[in-house]
Amino acid sequence: MAYFAGVKIRELNDEQCVTTIKFGWINQNPFRSMYFACQAMAAEMSTGLLVMNGVYQSKPGISMLVIKNESVFMKKAVGKIAFTCPDGMKISETINKVRNSGEGVTVELRSTGRDDENHIVSEFVFTWSLKAKMK
Repeated sequence: MAYFAGVKIRELNDEQCVTTIKFGWINQNPFRSMYFACQAMAAEMSTGLLVMNGVYQSKPGISMLVIKNESVFMKKAVGKIAFTCPDGMKISETINKVRNSGEGVTVELRSTGRDDENHIVSEFVFTWSLKAKMK
């Protein structure tokens, strides 16, 4: 669905992830702005890719699941919107807690959507649950 809505990955490293989505007819709502669910896809992807990057090839494996999300919309989303999650260090700390404790741990990751003029259009907070997989 993210592909059809136009979500793209601009940047992914250990510190942050930036995804983009461009307003168009396929992701438009009746109010001539970007449908909130399309913004949510791009925002969630910016947090999820950081988590996936952190748990990739982890020994033991670590499962990941969104258990909660919150959002705030400040401005009509038109044009190209970039969602940035700068929480890579927070994820590394959480993964270390999972490895050391063997228990499930939750972490809140923020993704901020900005338009071409750098105005904030929306903010999302996704709560991820990370847990070591049993052998």
